[in-house]
Amino acid sequence: MIHPDYSNIKLKLRPDGDKTTVFDPVRKRWVLLTAEEHVRQYLLLYLIDVMRYPAALIAVEKSINVGKLPRRFDVVVYNRDHQPWLLAECKAPEVPVSESTLRQLLNYQGTIQSSYWLLTNGHQTYCADARDIEKITWLHLLPEYL
Repeated sequence: MIHPDYSNIKLKLRPDGDKTTVFDPVRKRWVLLTAEEHVRQYLLLYLIDVMRYPAALIAVEKSINVGKLPRRFDVVVYNRDHQPWLLAECKAPEVPVSESTLRQLLNYQGTIQSSYWLLTNGHQTYCADARDIEKITWLHLLPEYL
């Protein structure tokens, strides 16, 4: 398991009627702050501000087809050749990272074909090196962006 330190991450929040919105630095717009969005935004800011992943090479909640079914991935980080490099699946804090979560990510992986996988609910974070599909390696640190 990986333990990202979110203690210095500051989300940009604002009220919107009786709800709260958060500024998404990738989509460059205010989005409704749900429990899952809270996790996604902390992860995005950690990847951009702490890990120095380039925001311009990150996609958030884009549509893909898994088989014939339309789906939306949470986060994909692309390499400098614009190929999927890291696929992240975010869950709300009360949703455990489980085999079911991994299956969902693997369904997306079948279409996206990224080098790394990341699963998180904000409390549990797992990252795997999937470059060798015969030998998936679970990591103790997030990969450095090269």
